[in-house]
Amino acid sequence: MLKLSIENNEITLYGINTLKKYQLSQLEYYGYSITGDIANKVTSIVTAELSKLLEYFKEEEVSIQFSPGTDEIISKMMASKKTLSLIFNKGKDIKEGKLDEADFSLFLNFLLTLPRNLKQHQIKSAYHLYSLKNAANFSVPGSGKTSVVLSVYEKLKRESLCNVLFVIGPPSCFQPWKHEFNETLGRVAKSIILSGGSKEFRKSEYLSSADDKHELYLTTFQSVLNDYDDIIKFILKKGVNAFVVIDEAHYMKQIGGSWANALLKIGQHARFKCVLTGTPIPKSYKDIYNLFDFLWNEDSPLTESNKFEIDGWEKKKKDQAAKQLLQDKIGPLFYRVRKKDLGLIPPKFHDTISIKMNEFEQKVYSYTTSRILELSEDEYFNNEEVLGKLWRGRMIRLRQAVSYSKLLVSSIKEYDENFLTSSDLANIIKSYDEMEVPAKLIKLTELVKQLNTVGQKVLIWSNFIGTLELIKSHFIQLGLKCELIYGKTPVRKEDDLEISKEKTREDIRDEFIDPASGLDILIANPGACAESISLHKTCFHAIYYDLSYNCAQYIQSMDRIHRVGGSETKEANYYFLQYENSIDEDIRKNLTAKAQRMYDLIEEDYAIYDLDLYDESLDDDIEAYKRIFLKQRAN
Repeated sequence: MLKLSIENNEITLYGINTLKKYQLSQLEYYGYSITGDIANKVTSIVTAELSKLLEYFKEEEVSIQFSPGTDEIISKMMASKKTLSLIFNKGKDIKEGKLDEADFSLFLNFLLTLPRNLKQHQIKSAYHLYSLKNAANFSVPGSGKTSVVLSVYEKLKRESLCNVLFVIGPPSCFQPWKHEFNETLGRVAKSIILSGGSKEFRKSEYLSSADDKHELYLTTFQSVLNDYDDIIKFILKKGVNAFVVIDEAHYMKQIGGSWANALLKIGQHARFKCVLTGTPIPKSYKDIYNLFDFLWNEDSPLTESNKFEIDGWEKKKKDQAAKQLLQDKIGPLFYRVRKKDLGLIPPKFHDTISIKMNEFEQKVYSYTTSRILELSEDEYFNNEEVLGKLWRGRMIRLRQAVSYSKLLVSSIKEYDENFLTSSDLANIIKSYDEMEVPAKLIKLTELVKQLNTVGQKVLIWSNFIGTLELIKSHFIQLGLKCELIYGKTPVRKEDDLEISKEKTREDIRDEFIDPASGLDILIANPGACAESISLHKTCFHAIYYDLSYNCAQYIQSMDRIHRVGGSETKEANYYFLQYENSIDEDIRKNLTAKAQRMYDLIEEDYAIYDLDLYDESLDDDIEAYKRIFLKQRAN
């Protein structure tokens, strides 16, 4: 019989000569060192390793004898699993509508004390999170997840269980959290942003001896990677009872990734935890593993055996089996509100505004398409990786040509092909601003003026920095007040006095949503503004000057003005500027079809979205190139 001992974070197995060869191989796979008749492993997560080991030997029907003292560890582990089982059943009952009427009534009475009245779907989400204490909210973007978490935090705070809300997410979420804190709870949070800037400043804040200094802490995934040791010390500090929230949690999807590992370490020490994302499974079923490992640590409802099964089913495309196992294991531990549950007025997609190019931009576009066809004749000498970079770069050039001709003189990362060989065209592009105003910009100006005349604020989207700056400069010359949010626009930080002198993204957003500010035009690119920023209470019109093939950013950008808290009574309007007989038509057609598929998927609990949530959809640029140019060359 095997004997198992645990001492100083080391698991040791004695008598392994009784095991079969493949069982020994499994131990080695788990990371155990084998010497003679003994196998051992040093680990900082003893209970997780022990749980995995016991599960395996139970399946193999191998008996184990525990050393003195190990029984106590086993008992604690089993107690934790029993607690999870009780929580699991409670979550299941809540999702099925089997509520503890007395407890739910008390929760409803508490919600009546808050300044903000939650919607019905938010009440159910909040009660689920409050009842479980550690849970995930996978509700669609725009459903009001922030208000749900804040309500639960306040309930726990009044019960003296919690006094700090610690939010980890992208910089764009900081201002919404501060704003929603005030709107939901009726008080301005004592808050601090601990992101970027000086590590010494952040460390001093985490380790400060001052009690009750801040209530809302905001930081980024990147800062957590550098600060997780100090954050853990902060969470464990006497007098701190932290509720840790990961916002836009799909960013921690990579198993074994540095961000994920840092968050998992923090998760081991937080008493209350929540993960928020509208897209829990962007690429693979694996993407959901870290979320529940963070919430439940070594008691994660998804065991190593479960993960192995799911991975196998995914490779064999047996999606139904994978989804069923996920439902069985984690279904009660998350809440999900679908778009159809929100009660929003359907948005209005106006007919595409088709525009004829002006003389010189038509020349630039015609040259660009013919040059791409010419270059494609000689590409068979290159390997697949080189071809991918070339095709991607050429498609960006083509998209630049329908956005702003002058962009063609700018460089593109990982693309250095000699594109401009015509000196006449090069001179046109360099001197373009002196020769004409783009036809799109003229039409955009007409539309913006029409909307502003009737008191409507307007959000304008473009994917290129040069185009964003062109639009802003053009409107300023016309005497129209406007602001721009893109990658260079600073995020508000607590320790950078220089940045505080500039208008930050938060400053611009606050001014834009203020009905009386006089700022009625906001120009933005999806990469910097498509996520977390809410504009839906005062802005109901969005104009797309140009588009990329990135459907994730496209959908997220639309959600900026179509969300809970405004869109129940106000209609969101979308306008699209498109050049005739150009790549604009292919992009719009592609996005429309893909967005519909995405919305259908978003209504499901365990859909793989297969979208790149971080960078441009590079593969889509390549696919478009093949579809448009290689097919044309073949014909």
